[in-house]
Amino acid sequence: MEFALFFLNESENNWVELPNARLFYAPNFLSKDHADQTFHILKKEINWQQEKIRMFGKQVLQPRLQAWHGDKPYTYSGLAMQPLPWTSTLFDLKSRAEAIAKHSFNSVLANLYRNGQDSMGWHQDNEIELGINPVIASITLGESRRFVLRHLITKERYQLELAHGSLFIMAGETQHYWQHSIPKTARHKDERINLTFRYIY
Repeated sequence: MEFALFFLNESENNWVELPNARLFYAPNFLSKDHADQTFHILKKEINWQQEKIRMFGKQVLQPRLQAWHGDKPYTYSGLAMQPLPWTSTLFDLKSRAEAIAKHSFNSVLANLYRNGQDSMGWHQDNEIELGINPVIASITLGESRRFVLRHLITKERYQLELAHGSLFIMAGETQHYWQHSIPKTARHKDERINLTFRYIY
């Protein structure tokens, strides 16, 4: 069973309760001009790298570029990342996301999707250092991409198109009961920067 999520405005009514999940989406979190400018700044100032991760016992290149900034190291899928310093641009976006999420963040994972073949496989952000019921705030800049959620028990799916300048937040029990992904697509897609802010304990 699959449903599409639709959100109409940028008020606190954008918080949506799903079974075992609490989600928020603001499609116009940043104005188009602000989002355009921020995309170009981050594309230049971040040291994008294609890292290897461990999948099914093998080391493989991730299908995207990434960087880790903030105050704490982070490890997932066998990849240990040491934090790069905050840039003024990333710190400003962090503060804006914190104001909506009503939650502090001390790190950000930046991903650069180069085209429609770059993707993010099914996963949960449930590493021990994220704590219980982590809050993850995601900002999209550049090309929109389809974001899919899948309940681990009921297999229900929800999806939405993450737009340029949008903010998406996952909170509550989401990371315990739901997986999420950015699927590949055969459609032409330009570059997309995604920033996922989180708190590392």
